[in-house]
Amino acid sequence: MAVVQRGLTLEQFLALPEEKPALEYEDGMVTQKVAPKGRHSALQAALVRYFDNAALARKLARAFPELRVTFGGVSRVPDVSVYRWERVPRDAAGRVADVFTVPPDLVIEIVSPQQSVNELVRRCLWYVDHGVPLALLVDPEDESVIRFQPNEEPRALRGADEFDFADVLPGLQLAVRELFASLQME
Repeated sequence: MAVVQRGLTLEQFLALPEEKPALEYEDGMVTQKVAPKGRHSALQAALVRYFDNAALARKLARAFPELRVTFGGVSRVPDVSVYRWERVPRDAAGRVADVFTVPPDLVIEIVSPQQSVNELVRRCLWYVDHGVPLALLVDPEDESVIRFQPNEEPRALRGADEFDFADVLPGLQLAVRELFASLQME
């Protein structure tokens, strides 16, 4: 992440025009996200598809790729944000709102080449410290996922290990190998 600007307030940051890749804000510093590469993009799409297929029709949850979320004095754009159905911010007409200022129920960050894994670990820890019940860090290089939850040690998952989303989304599970199988083009 490249530092773009320092010394702005959150309100000044939110008044800036959107850019691609997205800008993010923390502690007065504006940074630009790393542009996603192929595996990152494929995993992101697979995760959104999984949640939409498993939860959207049942009105259990909705997944949002690259959604700006602003809470806890920070404005970030996680790779995937998942909100339980009843917690999706809505406008007066009952449509999905444009501005999200409540923590997601699940945040997923995917490591991209040239991105600091330690920075993403700190980010996932911040999420759970600020009201996100579950954060996942997906690493395509070694095909692993680290699960972060409040009051629990992070847990590394690989291969046949399953994400059990029961605390956030009852009835949903996904094996790590199933997620990484989405990268195969055979």
